[in-house]
Amino acid sequence: MSRFFNGQEVELLAPAGNFEIFKEVIQTGADAVYFGGKNFNMRMHRKDFNFTQEEIRQAVEMAHALNKKVYITVNNLLSHEDLKHIEDYLVFLNEVGPDALIVQDVCLIEKIKEMKLDLTIHASVMMNVHNLPMIKTLRNLGVTRIVASREMSLAQIKALHVQTDMEFEYFVHGDMCIAHGAQCTYSGMVFGQSSNRGRCMKPCRWGYKAIKDNKLYDTTYPLAVKDMAMYSHIPELIDAGVVSFKIEGRMRSMDYLATIIKAYSEAIDRYIQDPIDYNREQDLALLKANRNRDLSTAYAFGKPGLQNINRRYEGTGKFYSTGKVFSQPVEEIEMKEERLQVIREVLTGNQVITKGPELTIRVNDYESAVLALSLGVEHIYLSGDTYEPSKPFSVAQIKDLTTRKAGSKIYLALPRMMYEEDFKVYHHYLSQDLGLDGLLITELGAIGEYKHLGLELIGDFSLNVYNAEMAKFYQHQGLERITLSIESPLYNTRDFLAASSMPVEVIVHGRPAVMYMEHDLYDNTKALAGAELDETHYKEGILYLIDDKGYEHPIYRDCKGRNHMLLTKELAYLPFIEALYKAGATYFRIEGASYNCEELEHIIRLYQAAQKAIVQKEEMPQFIRGEKGYTLGALQFD
Repeated sequence: MSRFFNGQEVELLAPAGNFEIFKEVIQTGADAVYFGGKNFNMRMHRKDFNFTQEEIRQAVEMAHALNKKVYITVNNLLSHEDLKHIEDYLVFLNEVGPDALIVQDVCLIEKIKEMKLDLTIHASVMMNVHNLPMIKTLRNLGVTRIVASREMSLAQIKALHVQTDMEFEYFVHGDMCIAHGAQCTYSGMVFGQSSNRGRCMKPCRWGYKAIKDNKLYDTTYPLAVKDMAMYSHIPELIDAGVVSFKIEGRMRSMDYLATIIKAYSEAIDRYIQDPIDYNREQDLALLKANRNRDLSTAYAFGKPGLQNINRRYEGTGKFYSTGKVFSQPVEEIEMKEERLQVIREVLTGNQVITKGPELTIRVNDYESAVLALSLGVEHIYLSGDTYEPSKPFSVAQIKDLTTRKAGSKIYLALPRMMYEEDFKVYHHYLSQDLGLDGLLITELGAIGEYKHLGLELIGDFSLNVYNAEMAKFYQHQGLERITLSIESPLYNTRDFLAASSMPVEVIVHGRPAVMYMEHDLYDNTKALAGAELDETHYKEGILYLIDDKGYEHPIYRDCKGRNHMLLTKELAYLPFIEALYKAGATYFRIEGASYNCEELEHIIRLYQAAQKAIVQKEEMPQFIRGEKGYTLGALQFD
C-alpha cells in the first residue's frame, strides 16, 4: 500500500501495543505499523503488551501479504546485560525481515554492520536529530530515515529536506514529552526507572506550584504538555517533505486508535485526490471528542509557549487503562552508609594507582573559571548553556583564560542543542585562535563538524553513553574520552568501567540538569499573578517548582531561554571515590554551573584532597552535609 502526492511518498504510520491490536490496526488505512518485542524497546511497563518472537514473525508476514510495512522498535539504551542477548535478537529480526528497525542506541548501527545483517535503520526520536551535521553523519553510517526531534518545526524540516536524501518521519498525533529527546533523566535518578530505557515514571505529569523571588504562582501542571494533533495541517506536512506521519500510542487501546487512524487516513486520501477543495476540519470534531488531553501543534510552527501546557484530565495518576498510578512525588534518596558499603564492595577493580584521577569541572562564568584556574583544576569546561544572570563567555574572556591556564586545560562546552544557526556562530567563533585545548561535545553532529580543528573532543553526559559498545562507537567517530550516563545504575557502571576501551569520565559531584527543555517555565511569572510570600531561602532570580509533597526542584534558565531542571540534592560520590577510580574511572567531574565561587572553592578543595589521598594512601576527606543533603542518584539502584 502506497500513497503519493506529486511523486512524494506519504505514509501513515500507526502503533500497535500487542499482537491483538496489531491484527486490527493492519486492516485499517495505515500504510505501516510499528511495534516492539518483549525487550529492547521504549514501552516496557506492561507485561501484557509488546510482541513475542513468534508474534513478530506472524505480524511481518501479515503486513507484507497486505503490501504494508512493519517497523520494529529496538529503541532503548542497552545495558551491559542487554548486550549479552541483543545479537541473537538481531539475527532473529534479520531472518524475519521487517522493513526497518527504529534505533536509539548508536552501538546498534555498527553492530548491525559488523554482523553483516540486512536490516534498514531508522533513527528514533530519542536520538534527538535536529540539524544537518547530525543528519549527514547518520546518513554516512547507513541510516535512511530520522524521526525528527519533537522541537523541530516544519520550516526547519523543509530547509533540511532540500539538502539531504534522508527521509523524515514526524509525530502527528499523540502523547508528547516536554523535554528534548533522551534529555530527561529524572525518572532514572529518582526511581531507577530510566525514561531512555522505556520505563519513564513521568515526573513531568506531577502537580507543581512555582516560586520565584518570594512570589508563589499557581501553575498546577506546568510540565504536562498537550497531545500533538496535526490533523488540520496535512498540506504543510507534505510541503515540508515529511514522508511518514507517525501516530503515537503503543500503550493505547484499539478503540482509541481506530478513530485517529481512520480520520488521518481519509484526510490524506482526500487531500491527494483534490488538494484545492480539501476540507481541513472535516473530522476534527471526532478527534477532539476522542481525546484525553487537549490538543496542540507543539513546535510544528514555532515555539508554542504556555499554550502547549495541558490542564485537561492531567494529574489523575492513571497508568494507561490499568488503573495503576505512574508515580507520585518522592524525595530524592538521601545518601546512607549501608548503600555506600554496597557500592564500595561492587566497584572492585585492579587499576594501578599512579598519578591518580584527574579533576574536571564545568563552570558557568568567568569568575568561576578564574577560580578553577587558580586552584589548578586539570580540565575546565566553559559552559555553552550559560545560566542566567551570567552572560555567555566572550572571546576576550576565553583568550584571557587560555593565556593564564598554566598546567590546566580549557575546553569550550557546546550547547546541548545545536541548530543550524548555532553551527554558523560556532564555526565563526572557532575560526579564531582562542587557545582552547578542546571541546565538550554534546551531540553526534558536532564531532564531524569540528574534529578537523585538531582539538581534543570530549563526550558530554548528554550523549547518554550507557554501555562500552556506545563508547567504542564514539571513539571511532573521534572522541578521546566519554562521560558515563548519569542514569547508569551500580552494576552497569561497574561493567562499563571494566569494559570501556577509552578513558571514562564520571560526574562525581554537583547538580546535573536532569530535565532539559525548550519550554520556558519562567513565562509563568509573566502570565500569572504571584502571591507574596514571607522571606524564603530560595536563590534570588531562580525559579523553583514545588511538587505536591513540598519537594523543591530548581529550574535554571540559560542564555537561549531554555530551561534546565536540576537535582534538589547534590550528587556526591566522595565517600567511594577511591573505589570508583580503582574500578576504571580516570576523570572525575564537578558539575559546578549552579554554585557561587565560595561554594565552588570548598568543593574543589575537597576533591583535590581526595585525589591526593588516593595516590598517597591517606585518610579520605569528609564533607559536611549540604543544606538539602546528598544523593547517590542512579547508583542508589542495582
